[in-house]
Amino acid sequence: MQTSFSRSLRIQGNVIGALLMREVLTRYGRHNIGFLWVFVEPMMFTLGVTTLWSLAKVTHGVNIPITEFALTGYSSVLVWRNAVNRCNLAITPNLSLMYHRNVRILDIFAARLGLEIAGATVSGIVLMILFIFVGLAEAPRDILEMMIAWGLLIWYAVGLGLTIGALSERSETIDRVWHTITYLLFPLSGAGFMVEWLPKAMQKLVLWLPMVNGVEMLREGYFGEQFHFHYSIGYMVVFNLVLTFIGLTLTREAGKRVEPE
Repeated sequence: MQTSFSRSLRIQGNVIGALLMREVLTRYGRHNIGFLWVFVEPMMFTLGVTTLWSLAKVTHGVNIPITEFALTGYSSVLVWRNAVNRCNLAITPNLSLMYHRNVRILDIFAARLGLEIAGATVSGIVLMILFIFVGLAEAPRDILEMMIAWGLLIWYAVGLGLTIGALSERSETIDRVWHTITYLLFPLSGAGFMVEWLPKAMQKLVLWLPMVNGVEMLREGYFGEQFHFHYSIGYMVVFNLVLTFIGLTLTREAGKRVEPE
């Protein structure tokens, strides 16, 4: 008997939910604060960077609120960096799960991506509310624009996570290369600068990086029109579409190659 689409969707939803809970228990266990580390860990990173920047009075020569600047920059980095890192080499340690006919490689990636994205999102929201409450930051000017920018960054993280995760199944070299690329992309991601501060020639080059467009849009939503921001929603949408297609294609191909242990 053929399974209906709605039932298949529920089954896969249950599979992803079970994989997500397994991931939480495997990584954090049941002791101490347990799954709360999913949110606390990225909060500690962002809070630490924000505190250091504030104490050092890093303003890049511009009269900009340093707390909001650090919060919007480094929270966005956590979305794509952590999500992709968790998809990297994710297939091999989960080969035993492939014996279950409803478990696919895409489900494993989806669980890991969902966990990291949720952690980065909740940590960013909690820190923003905390900073506003204690008077270290002002409320965002346009929350809707921030939500759209965050959604585009999440989409980018998903596409890149699927791509790197599927490629890492082919060769462990991808793992080493990706970590090197991560270190190179970090200072270019827009977390520590605004495009307006760069020379005109450099502005055009750095905007080829999709995450820079996302961070610029995120900051425009937070700061409003008091600063000038550079980004292209159309470019980021097209880039994400192509990246997601590549990621899904590679994931499907990897599923045909993988044999359960």
